[in-house]
Amino acid sequence: MGEIRLQKYLAMAGVASRRHAEKMILNGEVEVNGAVVKELGTKVNLWDEVRVKGKIVSFKTNYIYIMLNKPTGYITSVKDQFGRKTVLDLLKGVKERVYPVGRLDYDTSGLLLLTNDGDLTYKLTHPKHEIKKVYIAEVKGKIECHDIDSFQRGIVIDGILTSPASMDIIEIKKNSSVVKIAISEGRNRQIRKMCNEIGHPVIALKRIAMGPLQIGNIPEGSWRYLTSKEIDSLKKIKI
Repeated sequence: MGEIRLQKYLAMAGVASRRHAEKMILNGEVEVNGAVVKELGTKVNLWDEVRVKGKIVSFKTNYIYIMLNKPTGYITSVKDQFGRKTVLDLLKGVKERVYPVGRLDYDTSGLLLLTNDGDLTYKLTHPKHEIKKVYIAEVKGKIECHDIDSFQRGIVIDGILTSPASMDIIEIKKNSSVVKIAISEGRNRQIRKMCNEIGHPVIALKRIAMGPLQIGNIPEGSWRYLTSKEIDSLKKIKI
């Protein structure tokens, strides 16, 4: 391997995602050969000594990929300043440091990918790559055709129009509807905000798919390693 950008080096070493690594560099937390580096364009080699917060970074090639069926009541973070439970509390027996790929709200359950592969994290979370995510939602009230049309056209939330999304009715109950929703963005609490805008607040929300991955029959609160086939399918996603 020749010279690579410092943020990519940190991501490939499993320190953090590439975007988080950029923030660490800008905050002066990274040293190269004894000197603090704050330039994102800095390039390093394998033989350079890289430290993060004073600790030497060991370059890793042993990537792991974990699919977790996240329950509600856990935050998608490595740690929480308020002492709330995090998704890492569910990964018993995993010795490697892994990081969540994207986020699921505290009150949202379902498929969450965790890995120490920073490049893959960048690919799956950067907005320009438009990775499809599928959810099952129970919402208040009866969903009508015009609600589905609104999702397809896009809905203004936080002053910005969303990309077209799909909504399919699964079941109409007495006071609520169960729908399948697919989006290609990852804006903060996007589905909840979109449903609020059409007058159907979310009661329960679960992610069942992300890109080629399907949650399948993993019990809530449990996890498994991705198969080699699943890993290959993620790496084949075009960017």
